[in-house]
Amino acid sequence: MTTTTAPAAPSVPFAGFGSEAALDLDVGSPRVAAQVMARLLSADFEDWSNAVARVGSCTNPIHLTGSSTRVDAGTGEVLSSYSSDTEPLGTTLIRCGNRRASECPSCSRVYAADMFHLIRAGVAGGKGVPERVGENPLVFATVTAPSFGHVHGMRDNGRRCRPHAETPRCEHDRPTTCHQKHDDGDELLGQPLCWECYDYASHIVWQWWAPELWRRFNIALKRALAHLLGVTESQLKDLACVQYSKVAEYQRRGLIHFHALVRLDGPKTDDAFAPAPDGVTAEPLAEVVEEAVASVRFTAPPVFNGDVPRVLAFGAQVDSRPVRVGHRTDDPDGPLNAEQVAGYLAKYSTKSATDTTTGNVSNPHLSRIQEVAAEFATLVEDEWVAAEMPCDLKEVPYGLLGRWHTALGFRGHFSTKSRRYSVTLGALRRARRRAQVLIADAQRSGIPVDLASMEAQLLADDEDETTLVVGSWSFAGVGWDTEGDVALARAAAARAREYAQHRAEAKRANQQ
Repeated sequence: MTTTTAPAAPSVPFAGFGSEAALDLDVGSPRVAAQVMARLLSADFEDWSNAVARVGSCTNPIHLTGSSTRVDAGTGEVLSSYSSDTEPLGTTLIRCGNRRASECPSCSRVYAADMFHLIRAGVAGGKGVPERVGENPLVFATVTAPSFGHVHGMRDNGRRCRPHAETPRCEHDRPTTCHQKHDDGDELLGQPLCWECYDYASHIVWQWWAPELWRRFNIALKRALAHLLGVTESQLKDLACVQYSKVAEYQRRGLIHFHALVRLDGPKTDDAFAPAPDGVTAEPLAEVVEEAVASVRFTAPPVFNGDVPRVLAFGAQVDSRPVRVGHRTDDPDGPLNAEQVAGYLAKYSTKSATDTTTGNVSNPHLSRIQEVAAEFATLVEDEWVAAEMPCDLKEVPYGLLGRWHTALGFRGHFSTKSRRYSVTLGALRRARRRAQVLIADAQRSGIPVDLASMEAQLLADDEDETTLVVGSWSFAGVGWDTEGDVALARAAAARAREYAQHRAEAKRANQQ
C-alpha cells in the first residue's frame, strides 16, 4: 500500500518554505512586537509552536481539560486512552471552527475546502455521490435584492457611474448624477447618492425576510417545473425533484444576494441522484428559475406601531445560466469544470458582513444601516414590554432584530443545501476525524495506510462506527495568551495558504 497522508512536493521550489524562511508579520504596534519577541525567546516556544501546528494555526483555539478512551464497540477492548495532562501546555487545544476569514483564516480555509468538496460532489460526483449526477440539468443562478435608492457603482465597459437622471438634484438638494468612473478601491462604491433619499427601513425589512423569500422561491420553482412537465404539483414528485446548494454574499451596498447551483434530478429514490426526466435540459431549467424568481412575493408585517406593511420581492437583476462541462458560467466561450464552480461558491461561503461590510467602520452607509436596525430593535422591544405580551420576544416578527443588527439585518445561513444535493458537511468532518486517527496510528506503527481506497468507510454513517469514544471534558478557556501569539498564528496560517496555492499552481503546470 502507499501512504496518502502527504502529497509529493512539487518540483518547483517554494521560496517561503523551510526553517530559514521568515514569516510576514503584521504586528501593528511596539507592544505587540514585544509580545512576539517574548514568545520567540520563551523557554516553551517549541511546545507552543507544536501546539499551533496541531490546530492548523487557528487564531482562536478552544482549551479543554479532561480525558478520553477509545473502546472497541464489539468486544469492549480499550484501544487507546488520552489525557490533556500529557500536553506540554497543560490543555488540549481544538480548532475554533469559525467559517469567517476575518475571524480565523485557518479554520475558514478548512470550511471552504469542505464546501468545495460538498459543492463539487453535487456537480460531478465523488464523496459517495455517483458521477452520473453530472448528466442532470444544472443551472448557476445569482439572485439579487431590489434597489432602495441610487448608489455609486462600477459599470460595465468602464462607463460612468450615473450620468443621467430625470432631475439634476433630489429634494434634499443633492446631485442625482455621478459622472465618475469608479475603480474597485473607491470608497464611494456602494454609498447612496443621497442618504436621506435612501430607504433604510425597507432595506432592513427586506434583509430580515430574505430567507423567507428564498423559501418561497423554492415553492415557486416546483410549481413552475410542474407546469413545464405538464403535471400537477402533487404529481411532480413522481417525475422529478429539485436539489440546490447556495451561498449568500454581501454586496457593497450592504444587501445580500444569493449564488446557487440548481440541479434537476429524477424522482426521489433510496440511493438518490436519479436521472432527470427525458427531454428536460438545462436551458428550460434556467428559464424556469428566472420565472420563479420573478413570481416571488411576500407581504412583510410592520416593524412597529405606525409602520406600514411592505410587499417584498427579489431584484430585477437575475442571472440564470445553464452549466455544461466545457463552458464557463461567466464566459460561454471559455472552459468550465467542477472545480471552478465549486471554488467560486466555496470562496463566498467564508465571507460575511464583517469581511465585506461592517469591518469598515468608516463606511457611513453601513454604519447607518446598523444604527437604523438597532433603533428598530429598541422600538420593538419597548412596545413588547409596554404591551405586556404573553408570548416570548422571539415569537414577535422582529423580536430578535437586535441580535442581527451588526449583520445588517440578515439572519439567514450563509451556506445551505437541499437534503439530497450531495454529501453533508457533517460527513466530511467525520471523515476527516477518522482519517486523522488512522494517520496517527500509521505513524505509530510504521504501517502505511491508503486513505483513497477507504473513502466509503471514512464517510460511513455513525451507526456503522465500530469504535466508541468515552470521555469527560471541561472548558478551560479560548484564544492565545497575547496579541503577539495571534499575530504569529495568523502569519503561519498565511504561509500555509501561500504554500497550498504554490502546490496547486505547480500541479497545474505539471499537467500542461
